[in-house]
Amino acid sequence: MYIFQIRMKNIEVIPLATIVTIAGFGANSVSVYSPFKTAVVLSRSKNPEPWENVDPTQPQKLLSINQQWKPIKELQKVRRLTK
Repeated sequence: MYIFQIRMKNIEVIPLATIVTIAGFGANSVSVYSPFKTAVVLSRSKNPEPWENVDPTQPQKLLSINQQWKPIKELQKVRRLTK
């Protein structure tokens, strides 16, 4: 009841309260929607980095001219140490 009395005395509060209510609803909607988006990774055990499974011997471009893959020795050493 007190809220309605304030609202009737101060008419300029109505747009402010409306905007704050809509912003709060939008923030809640985004926080509920964002975990279900595909860009968000919630499980790190289900391959969070899919580019690690790309076969380097297969060309990934639509058009590749004279492309040859050679392993980089330093990168191979680092990859062996991190696994």
